[in-house]
Amino acid sequence: MRLAPGSATILCAGAAAAALLAHHVVSVVALTVVLLAAILVLAEPHRRSPYLFGALTAGIGVFLLSPFLATVGSHVLWSGPTVPVLGPLDVTSEELQAAALNGFRLAAVALAFAAYALLVDHDRLVASVRVAPRSALAVALATRLVPTLERDAAGLRDAVRGRGVAVDGLRGHARLLSPLVAGSLERASNLAEAMEARGYGRPGRTVAPGRPWQRADRVAVALAAIVVIGGILWL
Repeated sequence: MRLAPGSATILCAGAAAAALLAHHVVSVVALTVVLLAAILVLAEPHRRSPYLFGALTAGIGVFLLSPFLATVGSHVLWSGPTVPVLGPLDVTSEELQAAALNGFRLAAVALAFAAYALLVDHDRLVASVRVAPRSALAVALATRLVPTLERDAAGLRDAVRGRGVAVDGLRGHARLLSPLVAGSLERASNLAEAMEARGYGRPGRTVAPGRPWQRADRVAVALAAIVVIGGILWL
């Protein structure tokens, strides 16, 4: 059974909060693995790749760079040269542990956002919000920006290739930047006109009837609360 957009969003937010609050590497690794498995199983393969690439490369980058930029601990595992401004490039076991914790934290938070962006129906989420609907609309529009740009870029790439122009490498993809920006501005203008024509912001707001929360939705909200509390007390 699919979760309602509200409960699914709360569950993703709870997972991200737990990753930020956790203090043990094993706990953050477990959260990262669970979120990664959920995305691999539930998300569409052609949409999940950019999110997984961004989340995993960011986490790996923090893990690889942090030990050289911090000076923590006394158990030296590798003694490197001394670099001006940065100082000695030593790697200690404490630095590795902190780097692993922060790297998996970043990966878990990014994967939680990826799950929200890929698995939640944002239109239904905005329709179901009763508190601060304008803020919810802004968040939903910002979240949909990346998938929309990805879809437009794929269409532009196919159109350019159909005209015999290869789109390869950094220079080839840079050619798509100008039409993507122009298309985004035109889409924003059309969206604003559509919202104004439908009376957005006027009194007497109507709401489309939505599916009431089921037992799975209540379990998801309770699980989010348990995960956050666990992140504070035990993780």
